[in-house]
Amino acid sequence: MAVRQVAVVGAGPAGLAAAEAALSAGATVTVIESAEQPGGQYHRMLPRAYQATHPQRLQHHWRAFERRRRALLHPDCTWWPECTVWALEQAEPGMPPRVHVLDGSVDGTGRPRRVLEPDALVLATGVHDRVLPFPGWELPGVFTAGAAQALAKGERVVVGDRVVIAGTGPFLLPVAASLTEAGAGVLAVLEANRPATVLRGWASRPWELAAQVGKAAELAEYVVGQVRHKVPYAMGQAVIEARGDGRVEEVVIARVDPDWSVIAGSERTLAVDALCVSHGFSPQLELPMAAGCALTAAGFVEVDEDQRCSAPGVYAAGEITGIAGAPAAVAEGTVAGWFAAGGAPAAVSAARRRAAAGRAFARRLARAHPIGTAWPDWLREQTVVCRCEETTYAALCRAAGAPTREDPRAVRLATRAGLGPCQARICGQTVTEITARAREQADAPRAEPHRRPIAQPIRLGELAAPAAQAGPSDRPNMKESES
Repeated sequence: MAVRQVAVVGAGPAGLAAAEAALSAGATVTVIESAEQPGGQYHRMLPRAYQATHPQRLQHHWRAFERRRRALLHPDCTWWPECTVWALEQAEPGMPPRVHVLDGSVDGTGRPRRVLEPDALVLATGVHDRVLPFPGWELPGVFTAGAAQALAKGERVVVGDRVVIAGTGPFLLPVAASLTEAGAGVLAVLEANRPATVLRGWASRPWELAAQVGKAAELAEYVVGQVRHKVPYAMGQAVIEARGDGRVEEVVIARVDPDWSVIAGSERTLAVDALCVSHGFSPQLELPMAAGCALTAAGFVEVDEDQRCSAPGVYAAGEITGIAGAPAAVAEGTVAGWFAAGGAPAAVSAARRRAAAGRAFARRLARAHPIGTAWPDWLREQTVVCRCEETTYAALCRAAGAPTREDPRAVRLATRAGLGPCQARICGQTVTEITARAREQADAPRAEPHRRPIAQPIRLGELAAPAAQAGPSDRPNMKESES
């Protein structure tokens, strides 16, 4: 039986687990990662130049991560850091797509193009922070929570001395922990959903939570850290405006109803020098869409119990299948890598059960921390919705109300919303929701901003240069000193 060639895109918890499992099943593996080091956001490490003496102090599940990271040293594994998959091309019917790769950092020039033709493809591309717009959200000093955490974990840089963290979801707590540990002064953590909403989501079918004991311990650690640093945590409160001259100087905080409508008279201001916001996550779907993968009604990649997608030879793992945290991503990656390599089902039965439990946890998390339907009431006519093209809320509403613009694409063309450098990665879902609301169409058609032939930016010179057929020997494997 021929050795299978498996390509893994993404080296976060899911991608590393997929690579380790595929190697265990006897495949040769190429791991493609846009960052310099493996680990993703969850296991983001300090640069090697920092020469950290005890890097494990910044990590959860360090030993397991270290084992998976060292799997990249395997002689049958080729590690491609600072490489970007910019397109997937359907080669032959019934076969996985060709993988088009740019070799070099995203801000580099003259990056050579390479093409991989694997026997199976595992997509573990992760998510973006989702941030709802509000007046002043485009001011310098307003960060996504993920960006602020990345700076703290990966560079030991704090975004400010007086920081508010706001939005919804348990991710707010590890962000607060990362910032306080790095030396920032966190004034408050604000969860927009009320206790009753959160409790209703978590309390349903409580016996299913038995599989998430590790998460409970991690949550307790974050809570203890907040108490130790005297960081207030409030529920049913949201930041509805940021103000400042040239950068954020204060935020307006208000109590909100369960649908996130502002309770009149509850507004108060707080002086800050940074605001970190997270309203959940949006999966990075450019590559799954390019591969022809079907999506669920919730907008994630649809997979079966083997993590197999609807596209032939394509598997998906991690947050692109549902937001369930790193342990679930590891379980999904293990299953995806094993079956991508042609392994027998019995060997990963436990991982399949953990992956199924993770998908159930993702659904529970979505119920416990929903986005309130009334959040657009925070907006004003001149509030910027698409920051790339500076499209305002008023312009979107006018375009959505025009009788000739029933198609979401027509609204985007008329307003330029979602057509800037980020290609709707940040504002796409928001634009869809606002236009549907303006038309009073709760069941308006879902826009598909992720469907594009070129998944990541590529320079014309790079596109014009001939591509090289890539093989495992084209780049050196990970060195011991890099691990």
